[in-house]
Amino acid sequence: MSYDYDLFVIGGGSGGIATARRAAEYGAKVGVAEVGRLGGTCVNRGCVPKKLMVYSSHFPGLIEDSRGYGWTVSDGQFDWPTLMNAVNGEVGRLNGIYQRMLDNSQVELLPHYAKFVDSHTLMVGEKTVTADKILIAVGGKPVKPSSIAGIEHTITSDEIFHLPEQPQRLMILGGGYIGCEFACILNGLGSEVTQVIRGDHILRGFDDDIRAMVQESMQAHGVKLLTQTEPVAIAPGEDGLTVTLKGPEGEETVVADAVGLAATGRRPNLDNLGLENTKVEVVNGAIAVDQYSQTAEDHIYAVGDCTDNINLTPVAIQEGRSFADTVFGGQSKLMSYENVPTAIFTTPEAATVGLTEAEAREKYGDAVKVYRSKFRPMYYVLPGKEEKTLMKLIVDTNTDKVLGAHMVGDDAAEIIQGVAIALKTGATKADFDATVGIHPSSGEEFVTMR
Repeated sequence: MSYDYDLFVIGGGSGGIATARRAAEYGAKVGVAEVGRLGGTCVNRGCVPKKLMVYSSHFPGLIEDSRGYGWTVSDGQFDWPTLMNAVNGEVGRLNGIYQRMLDNSQVELLPHYAKFVDSHTLMVGEKTVTADKILIAVGGKPVKPSSIAGIEHTITSDEIFHLPEQPQRLMILGGGYIGCEFACILNGLGSEVTQVIRGDHILRGFDDDIRAMVQESMQAHGVKLLTQTEPVAIAPGEDGLTVTLKGPEGEETVVADAVGLAATGRRPNLDNLGLENTKVEVVNGAIAVDQYSQTAEDHIYAVGDCTDNINLTPVAIQEGRSFADTVFGGQSKLMSYENVPTAIFTTPEAATVGLTEAEAREKYGDAVKVYRSKFRPMYYVLPGKEEKTLMKLIVDTNTDKVLGAHMVGDDAAEIIQGVAIALKTGATKADFDATVGIHPSSGEEFVTMR
């Protein structure tokens, strides 16, 4: 049978575009449907604009620190619209780069929603197209808990980048990494931030030492954290939003500005996709795929957040390229989910790769040995600050293999990225010990722990 495309990709995010370009390199005729701006969540509503805001939030601390190094600097004045215009200008620039990449790869962009008519046919806008292979790369979207009265008065992490004014009093619901990152960003920019979590600790799923140190540091920097607390109702008033909270001491109300940031998770963006017209299976709200990103329909594949595996942009890109290499490049490639590094761009920053201590002890029992180092980096000596860095290695003493590496502190993501290479290649503690450190640096602690 003849089809309009060898591959049609639903979704123009990082994973979808990377797949489309790789398949086109192999000579495939490729189309992409994307109704929004190219780049997906990461470029438009996530990694990129968020990291730019993180940089901005650090300047008050840098100005303060500079005085310890002999500089006389005014406190400065922050302007929210200037930052937002600059951030969104950079996002627009990146959108253009993605468009040029598709054009240079001779990938056709259809700026519409796509919906399955049958397993080989899609309705894209007002046009019907067919494809031999179809890739679903529609990402995820924020979730607002419907059980909270007045939840419609909140915004999600998607909208924070388009607020015309900085919220001077911000409440964040949820203790995941997105909520924690925005708590630190707005706190650094001068907002009064209250964060509400149901449990005792933020960052569920990360190593317990990482969770504890980030939480302690966030509170020390001024974030007000309400634990064992749940929002009951949100109502607009003359002075902003009145949020009713239920905590250990009963109910209380907190007034925030005209915005409340709901940071309570994301889910695959599968609405109106027409999956019921295919054999594609959805399990727990996510598209079920095998190790080759193949769905129950053997010519339909899915990558990225819509599979709810590891929801990271580089993972989606790697999954998509592995699929293209396998299906169009004649190379059987599998995405490895072992030792995938990740970072939390809080203040202080955290990063991790491999097993947490709890995961390692569950798997290897008493054979696990943990190495820790907690210290004040040299940078903070002259400013007179008691900022701490934590580094942690988890080792299987039966094999001496390093199972996990975790860090809280400045440049944690940059340092763990290099450590991740060592773990990916199966490095042992002896390999770390045999490596000469760069002195003076924080990174050398990973090769000097005893």
